[in-house]
Amino acid sequence: MRTDNQRESDNVEDRRGDGGGGGYSIGGGRGLGLGTIVVAFVASWALGLNPMTVLSLLGGGGVPQTQSAPAHKPAANDADARFVSIVLADTEDVWLDIFQKAGAQYRNPKLVLFTGQTQTACGAGQAAMGPFYCPADQKVYIDLDFYRLLRERFKAPGDFAQAYVIAHEVGHHVQNLLGTSAKVDAMRGRVSAAQYNQLSVKLELQADCYAGVWANHANKMRNIIEAGDIDEALTAAAAVGDDSIQMAAQGTIVPESFTHGSAAQRSKWFTTGINTGDINQCNTFSAL
Repeated sequence: MRTDNQRESDNVEDRRGDGGGGGYSIGGGRGLGLGTIVVAFVASWALGLNPMTVLSLLGGGGVPQTQSAPAHKPAANDADARFVSIVLADTEDVWLDIFQKAGAQYRNPKLVLFTGQTQTACGAGQAAMGPFYCPADQKVYIDLDFYRLLRERFKAPGDFAQAYVIAHEVGHHVQNLLGTSAKVDAMRGRVSAAQYNQLSVKLELQADCYAGVWANHANKMRNIIEAGDIDEALTAAAAVGDDSIQMAAQGTIVPESFTHGSAAQRSKWFTTGINTGDINQCNTFSAL
């Protein structure tokens, strides 16, 4: 991925080294131990929005409390943080342009770098959840050690695979601005668990499609894609498919428990986005 002479976003908060606070209480509820974190991770599997919702429910609900040290910008010589900042800036430019052409206003999300754990407006965030988006504070959270796991555990190396992760989470921010996330969340408790899982899958696949839309427009704007980049993103999308993760974790696949979509589905919708560059082609809710 070409990043030469590209600007860095001013919307990156670096909380690494801040300690992240003590216990994992949410909204004054009971503390969340390791077992609860594991349940939340299994429920959400990898990338996406659901881990925070699960933790909030398991922690007793209520309004999450957010207490953390003041954030600061990453050091200028931090190559990993600089890359993330460049990708975020690129998503800002793309989505601002798309929204403006549609007669809408785009609000930039913040991206928070943390290590181990941090407090969010959605509850206590942990690195074990993978990257996630919190709609309550409109922030993307990532422990950069996830990229090591992406390379080693998920066998999905490459800088464009890393960019795909950020673009997917920003896709959730787009859904939040468009009201899609709220509509899906409103169905919680009104449909069966299996039906809600299907809605969650559609939400995640749409975020994959939006990541592809970003890649399409970013490449037209700045010619960022190099040979092998698209394959890197597709490998990452497939690696975090529910079937891939379930097979690796338990040796069996349970489709009715999917919350993010299969490897084939995730690859398909990223491809739809990058091939068309059209947000209107990302209506996973009518396509599935």
